Amino acid sequence: MAVTAREKTVREGQPGKRAAILTAARELFLRDGFERTSMDAVAAQAKVSKRTVYDYYGDKERLRVEVIDDAGESLLRSLKRALAKHLSDEAPISTADVLEQALLAFSLEIGTTIIGSTDYATVFALSGKQRAEQPELMSRQLSTAPEDAVAERLAHFHEVGILDAPDARTAADHFSALTLLLAYNNQPDPAGVDPADVRRTMTAGVHAFMRAYARRS
Repeated sequence: MAVTAREKTVREGQPGKRAAILTAARELFLRDGFERTSMDAVAAQAKVSKRTVYDYYGDKERLRVEVIDDAGESLLRSLKRALAKHLSDEAPISTADVLEQALLAFSLEIGTTIIGSTDYATVFALSGKQRAEQPELMSRQLSTAPEDAVAERLAHFHEVGILDAPDARTAADHFSALTLLLAYNNQPDPAGVDPADVRRTMTAGVHAFMRAYARRS
């Protein structure tokens, strides 16, 4: 039976070379576009042979997935740091008003660190058009993990009586749609992000979320 390029075994290789190839591929995919970037160009930019690129990553589609996933891991780390900073169990949050301010601080932090970042640009530039047809191109780290992390925090605030969010995962989807995703849709070009507009979007989104989910006595 024939073996496709995607099924071929790739080798781990040297971490330094793998990182150089990923960095080169990301830069070229963003600058020149995925379709116009050749594996020869990636190899030249990374200062390795084309055979090394194929040995390490198999084919260009697999390389794209790895670039997206690498950027997604970085974004997820940023999001989890912001959650721990603003919405941990130890945070002094005991009322809906205080929670709204904490959610806003969290949203503004991820808005300033994620929207406009090269990681965010990478994920959406390389996976945006293909997500519906090829969901495997979306970062494994960004497919469900961000909403799962936010949902865990919202479940905590439901348990302590501040939110009315028995389905925390759906609440997290709503929160993301009202904040980060809306901010991105309003400003899809990372090079032209307006921080004031991001703040307005996040502020309105958090307020709308709390109007929907704050527990009423």
